[in-house]
Amino acid sequence: GNNKMSQFSELNAFVAVVERGSFSAAAEHMGLVKSAVSKKISELEERLGVRLLNRTTRRVNLTESGRLFYDRAKQVLQDLAEAETMVSSDYAALQGTLKVAAPLSFGLSHLAPAINDFMSENTGLKLDVDLDDRQVNVVEEGFDVAIRIGRLSDSTLMARRLAPVKLMLCASPNYIATWGEPEKPQDLLRHQAVSYANIGKSWRFYDKAGKSHSVQVPIRLRSNNGDMLLGAAIAGLGLVMTPSFIACKALRQKQLQIVMQDFSVKDVYLYAVYPQTRFLSHRVRKFIDFLTMRFTDKPYWDALD
Repeated sequence: GNNKMSQFSELNAFVAVVERGSFSAAAEHMGLVKSAVSKKISELEERLGVRLLNRTTRRVNLTESGRLFYDRAKQVLQDLAEAETMVSSDYAALQGTLKVAAPLSFGLSHLAPAINDFMSENTGLKLDVDLDDRQVNVVEEGFDVAIRIGRLSDSTLMARRLAPVKLMLCASPNYIATWGEPEKPQDLLRHQAVSYANIGKSWRFYDKAGKSHSVQVPIRLRSNNGDMLLGAAIAGLGLVMTPSFIACKALRQKQLQIVMQDFSVKDVYLYAVYPQTRFLSHRVRKFIDFLTMRFTDKPYWDALD
């Protein structure tokens, strides 16, 4: 049939078959008999004049057209669900599950308390949080939102800037007592450092005039986690280039001090990134708004007094 309602049930059937991998699994999910699902897909293919699925093996495979169509069909159904939520009475209360990814150190120190407060305010909401220092694939792994620190490169994602992240060169008093205090980038060649595994070999500094100085610091310890590096720096194993949100407590407690203050490093930023959808889901928008207000452009962790 060619009415609009049957188009929606065809889309639903198609998406269900793709996601569940077979006609019978899709039928079970939709509470229909297998032949009904098969019929809907045939009608859809007939109307479009293209083949969407290859039914050769026991598993169903998408054709190239099928893959293109699936991405858009899924989007249309999500948009519809979102539109219905928007006008329904429970719109005011956040419902459903929000799947969030964040780096480990920031996640534990600053995102976790924020999430606790957000969930206390929104009692109908469930959260699924993945803390990991690797950069997750937001779309493929099905995250609603990921927290990222750096400068953005992935243009397929939308991003909201949450806060600036100051990077500072720090050392422990006992490191300075042993190795002396570096005054300028060239001095670093005679020092040792603990460093993020994914940062290049060279560190770049800017003097007061804005001129850049690049230097390769000898690295004693590499790690993908900032808290491990912080501990190593406190233990006197080397200089550390660290974000202020990791170092703030150690600086307050005088376990570390900032060195080479006449030279600066380019700030990076804390972002919330999310897949490009025409509709940003209500819960994602509310969550990002909450984080923006909490961290601000003068984040609390930079208040060192």
